[in-house]
Amino acid sequence: MTHILFVGQKPETVDFSDPSLPPGFDAQKINAGIAVGVAKIEERGWQCDTCMITPDAAGYAMLEKALGEASYDCVVIGGGLRLPPKSLPLFETVVNIIHKAAPYAVIAFNTQPQDTADAAARQLKAR
Repeated sequence: MTHILFVGQKPETVDFSDPSLPPGFDAQKINAGIAVGVAKIEERGWQCDTCMITPDAAGYAMLEKALGEASYDCVVIGGGLRLPPKSLPLFETVVNIIHKAAPYAVIAFNTQPQDTADAAARQLKAR
């Protein structure tokens, strides 16, 4: 069975005052989108784990732990980790943790939680 890890920033830790984020975005909307994204992955017959991290050393440790506990075919990194310009150091750290801990997994990027399955499918097809 194809095994996907969906990595994002824990919605409750997002700075929604950041002008680079869409207006009206909030943790509740992100959590709802994550649920839709996970459901779409499971509809494809794939197994999905989520790892919503805090933007700090504890979050990095959480990601390393998740990657060490299972073998993933694809790791999808959420747009919230890579799109806000001030998140660049967080994004770089996440990519490097994944690269080191899951060197055989393809890495995909979504644009919103709801298109996570499509992002994974693009990269899994390219394998």
